[in-house]
Amino acid sequence: MKKAFVAVSSIAVVICLLLQHGRIGAQEAPPQLSLSDAEHSAHIFPTVAGAAALGELGALSGPLLYQGGPVMTGSVTTYAIFWLPASGKLQNGNPTSMSAHYQTVQKNLLGDYPAHGIDNNNTQYYQIVGTVTTYIQNKGSLGGSYVDTSAYPASGCNDSATPGNCITDAQIQTEIQNVMTLKGWTGAINKMFLLFTSSGEGSCFDSTSTSCAYVQYCAYHSYFLSGTTPVIYGNEPYGNTSVCQAPGIPSPNGDPIADTAATSASHELSEAITDPEGSAWYTASGYEIGDLCAYNYGVNTWDSAKANQMWNGRFYELQQEYDNHTGSCVQVGP
Repeated sequence: MKKAFVAVSSIAVVICLLLQHGRIGAQEAPPQLSLSDAEHSAHIFPTVAGAAALGELGALSGPLLYQGGPVMTGSVTTYAIFWLPASGKLQNGNPTSMSAHYQTVQKNLLGDYPAHGIDNNNTQYYQIVGTVTTYIQNKGSLGGSYVDTSAYPASGCNDSATPGNCITDAQIQTEIQNVMTLKGWTGAINKMFLLFTSSGEGSCFDSTSTSCAYVQYCAYHSYFLSGTTPVIYGNEPYGNTSVCQAPGIPSPNGDPIADTAATSASHELSEAITDPEGSAWYTASGYEIGDLCAYNYGVNTWDSAKANQMWNGRFYELQQEYDNHTGSCVQVGP
């Protein structure tokens, strides 16, 4: 074990770093973490500036409270969908890319997440159906991955960070359904489908473009119904170190963009496991397990102080998650 290194210990430290780097102003408004329309809702992972604004207002505090809905019990299966048009072009003709290594880091993360520390922290959370209480279990697997080389659809929104290249949540759902049909994948409460888009492609929750990638969020999780079966999914925009990673955070995989995307994916997976339909575990203020620890990495004790997790011989720098047992952010729990 190498000498410990404190990457980021709290949102307060992130705020100070952001102020020093000129990336957040005193009037920064906090983001709306829960989005909804007439049909469904989503819960976002805010940008660094957005998370700092929430912390600055003193809004983030536990405990997580059980709201009565389902969690992912039993073995959790994840699926990775990588959308990289064969043309190498975005809707406006600009180039787009996603390296094989970027994809490998995400697949490794999803495969390594079960049976390790962050997932073990989830095991204190449960669901109640009638008189039966069932706890989350620390197990699961990567069920499959697929690279979709089809072109992006015409922009259905206007992400100011990626002008001309933007897909809505409805278009994201359509893509996930198309790949599920192609691969023969089916939904379930204990499955999650993560859609990773390529560089330069933005997204907004809907056509009003009021909550968009790299402006309000870095990722989000939600669900829709296929018949009566829930399809839990995550929107995972391409890693953006300038707005989706705190300053000075190391890259254990030698690929800061991929490591930035990995911590977003870990955030969304943890929240989906504990609150897949937005009705299970969150605070009285509506914050989920990952929100309370956003961009909080704790102590780096692996890979010459470049990583805070070592799973199956691979290193990761992942945000901590909230532990009701200790009332704090942890790397391993409970």
